Amino acid sequence: MVEMVGAIDRMTDPGELILIVDDEPDMCWALEHLLNKQGYVTRKALTALEALKLMERHRFACAFLDAKLPDMDGLELARRIRERAPDMRILMVSGYFYRDDLAIQEAIAQGVIIDFISKPFLQAEILRVLET
Repeated sequence: MVEMVGAIDRMTDPGELILIVDDEPDMCWALEHLLNKQGYVTRKALTALEALKLMERHRFACAFLDAKLPDMDGLELARRIRERAPDMRILMVSGYFYRDDLAIQEAIAQGVIIDFISKPFLQAEILRVLET
């Protein structure tokens, strides 16, 4: 019963809204399914432009961004999001980059993103990042 109350509290708290941005619908579905099952409310976008439009209507606590989007590089999107929402937790999820890539290391050091998760990922990796 306590877990159910916690899940309901997260779902009604606008500070726990999570943005998922990936041009692969299956990846969006996988992240949505995992996060919704944990009680988080999500919104998804298949392009950077869609994500920026969603940010005009919602206040997100966290964003999972793909590195390669059809209309903008994921790191550039992260920079634009950071300008609009300095406190948002932004995570890069990518099969294109690796954690030790210079661009990723610089983005983490500069505070553009807070962490990086490589695809394919384990569910535990996504949940660990949300809990920290």
